[in-house]
Amino acid sequence: MNRETSLSQFKSSRVLITGHTGFKGSWLSLWLSELGAEVYGLSNGIPSRPSHYECSSINERVNDIRIDIRNLPSIESHIKKVRPDFVFHLAAQPLVLASYKNPIYTFETNTLGTINLLEALRQIDSKCVAVIITSDKCYENQEWIWGYKETDRLGGADPYSASKAAAEIAINCYTKSFLSKEGPLRLGIARAGNVIGGGDWGENRLVPDCMRAAAKKELITLRNPHSTRPWQHVLEPLSGYINLALSLKKSNQHHGEAFNFAAMQINNYTVEELVENMSNSWQDIKWNEKKSSLPSPHEFQNLQLNCEKARSLLHWDSVWDLKNTISNTVNWYRHFYEGRSNGMESFSIKQISDYVNCAKQKSLTWAL
Repeated sequence: MNRETSLSQFKSSRVLITGHTGFKGSWLSLWLSELGAEVYGLSNGIPSRPSHYECSSINERVNDIRIDIRNLPSIESHIKKVRPDFVFHLAAQPLVLASYKNPIYTFETNTLGTINLLEALRQIDSKCVAVIITSDKCYENQEWIWGYKETDRLGGADPYSASKAAAEIAINCYTKSFLSKEGPLRLGIARAGNVIGGGDWGENRLVPDCMRAAAKKELITLRNPHSTRPWQHVLEPLSGYINLALSLKKSNQHHGEAFNFAAMQINNYTVEELVENMSNSWQDIKWNEKKSSLPSPHEFQNLQLNCEKARSLLHWDSVWDLKNTISNTVNWYRHFYEGRSNGMESFSIKQISDYVNCAKQKSLTWAL
């Protein structure tokens, strides 16, 4: 296997992760740290208490830098100091419902924050690979039964989705106006959504709400029990981001392109089906039979991605089926809530190792 396509490329590299204290960002920080990278994190704070970032002692592994992604001078200053080999941009206001409460902050963080990072990156003069993460909700939702392709129209009926679509337009603008293929920066866009996994305590999110309720032996009321999503473990899209970064490091062929990363179609379950399956792993998960089927404003019933481009061009694929996704997620929370919170670092590392071994068994390029 060519070394340019292996995980060893991260050893001793300088990796900058924005939003490293968040759910996805903390798992990515831990994974890359285990690969031997020197990880620098930019964040304006820890989004929840408890958090995967603290539970897994990630704060002891990374160079923790507290800044607001909306502060351009600070971003420029730190990127000049770090001179990163890789950048993963995950900093965001990630919640649809929260975007209704504070749309200005959502646009400032998700759209202007991305523009600030792009402006800082275009000033660098050393080789760098950047993966900008947006969302599956950047697509203009038509309630299709098939998956959205990277060439489908962007748009957003809610502030969160619109902010992500606007960020994508800005990325495309910067790529075409300032960031040529021949320059030192190679950039890719990653779209993913609806991840689950241990250590997520976000508000108004299905799995965290279920786990908090189970720990207290309370009932959970399902907001949209019939909504269908392609549920995937948090490590699935992260492997896609890593795969895309390695591809860009090897070649500028896909510079400026977007890639979808989502679970296999068999993981498309309704909210109620997901909770039923989780209850098989933790019987304390119980839900209210008086469920509301009324969606929140602009919350769609169907949303899935077509990942054929990533499979064809990057040789990426999802690894865990829904059974493994659920069992690894529920086991993480049970381990935490049953009083073993001091061992979450090793528990998280073990799940990453198990995931990579499964990817190797499937002969996925990035894992070999």
